[in-house]
Amino acid sequence: MPVDLAAMAAPGRTAVLTMEIQRGVVGDLTAFPQLAEAADRVGLVANTARLLQAARRLGVPVIHCTAEFRADRAGSVVNCQLIAAMVRNPEHLLVGTAPTELIHELGPEPADLVCPRLHGVSPFSGTSLDIWLRSFGVETVVATGVSVNLGVLGLAIEACNLGYQVVVPRDAVAGLPAEYADAVLDNTFPLISTLTTTDALLTAWGAD
Repeated sequence: MPVDLAAMAAPGRTAVLTMEIQRGVVGDLTAFPQLAEAADRVGLVANTARLLQAARRLGVPVIHCTAEFRADRAGSVVNCQLIAAMVRNPEHLLVGTAPTELIHELGPEPADLVCPRLHGVSPFSGTSLDIWLRSFGVETVVATGVSVNLGVLGLAIEACNLGYQVVVPRDAVAGLPAEYADAVLDNTFPLISTLTTTDALLTAWGAD
């Protein structure tokens, strides 16, 4: 059935989420250069910046979902290989350090919210994200960021489980390897989200 993107993602019922678009993830201080290169190839930062600029003009909430660790690792459970690899580096994404900052093109602007997490691989569990969205009356989330492999996929699954509609501009997300990311976008995301592009979403908002 065709999706009415303008209705699904209408301002007043929608928020834009960024997932780990941080200096230490895909920015100038990246610990994951291949992921940063994948993000560059699809224009992730530039496309997300365009979406955020339009969202702010339209009064669409912008929430940045970030990852960080305390130096003593309190609050972080090492229960999977990804987290184990991250915490082996004692300097990785430490609270209050430059690598945890958003890539500067994305803000945060004064009206934005930043939702950090100390644990896990996706942004809803154990954070304020769900209650923040509900406080805004949000029914649809637009997911941007990294990575398609895990973080953005987890975001979409959790949002779907919580009753939200999910919209994913595929030129504002990235993963590795590119062929795998494309396969996940082609075969998994259509089951739990509406795939679109930055331009199509801006057109639906009347902001192109």
